[in-house]
Amino acid sequence: MTDAEPGPVLAWSTVEHYLGEGLGASYRLSPADSHPVVSYEVGHGGRDIALFVELGRHQQPPRSPLPAVDIDQVAVDTGLRMARIRTTQTDLMRDFHDLALAVADRIVTQNRSLDRAFHETVDNWSSLLDRPGALSIERRIGLLGELAILARLAESYGWESAVDAWTGPYGEEHDFALPGFDIEVKTTLAERRRHVIHGLGQLQAAPDRPLWFASLRFTRGGAGGRTLTESVDAVRDAVTDRAPAVLARLNTALERSGWMRRREDDERWTPRDEALLLAADSVPRLTPGILAAASLERISAVRYETDVTGLAPAHGAPVDFSGLRLP
Repeated sequence: MTDAEPGPVLAWSTVEHYLGEGLGASYRLSPADSHPVVSYEVGHGGRDIALFVELGRHQQPPRSPLPAVDIDQVAVDTGLRMARIRTTQTDLMRDFHDLALAVADRIVTQNRSLDRAFHETVDNWSSLLDRPGALSIERRIGLLGELAILARLAESYGWESAVDAWTGPYGEEHDFALPGFDIEVKTTLAERRRHVIHGLGQLQAAPDRPLWFASLRFTRGGAGGRTLTESVDAVRDAVTDRAPAVLARLNTALERSGWMRRREDDERWTPRDEALLLAADSVPRLTPGILAAASLERISAVRYETDVTGLAPAHGAPVDFSGLRLP
């Protein structure tokens, strides 16, 4: 590995040379003997580029909100676990190069964590470009589902604890992290409870922390339903009244979930039926243990669907989601 100049400096012309020649290269962007190790890699054969960032013992890579940017976890020859950040579109490599160096700069010179450095960079670039766009229907109902769970958790734990527990928008593996257990929330408009799972870790419990899977089905509610804006306002009002200290965190979580008050929405939704709460290990799923290690090294991303239609609700669940309604 070649040590670069102090600070994350690497000219695109240098990278372009290796890409053009079909050569692999590795540049260390963090100072020698410092941690976390941050390096920039040109893949063997000059096919791609990636930013590698050392992970702590129990640290997981952040979740990327960008379709063109993939983040996964790899082991390198030095024995370190590294987050690998790369673009899935070769025609965007020049732009990705600038993003990767911006993330590296925040880690190396500003002492940011990987999660914070990545999301700060994405948020700031998004604000600079100011490209407001309507959330897809999948993301709207996904946010509605998380708001419904957030409001129910607030009934048991209080609004401050509930908002602090809402970790999904910050790139964590699971949507909610409560004392002693985690919750992953999935929503659908379909007749069957079929949900998209992103990555091998989304349904994998952290060590000594049970993971629960909440399946929610929504339908158009007509005059009796709730819009996303109404639910957001209801949650904000409740937090303002009862836990103002976490209002800024709530607003950040909403923004990272893609919600912006650009236009009033008029689609009204309501739960189709009772929420289904399952232990994650009872959900049909893929895990690293199912796939051979040799295969994992060649798989850059995993996205699959799981169908939990007809499964019986779990007994002994730590929370009660019966009668769940939109806030």
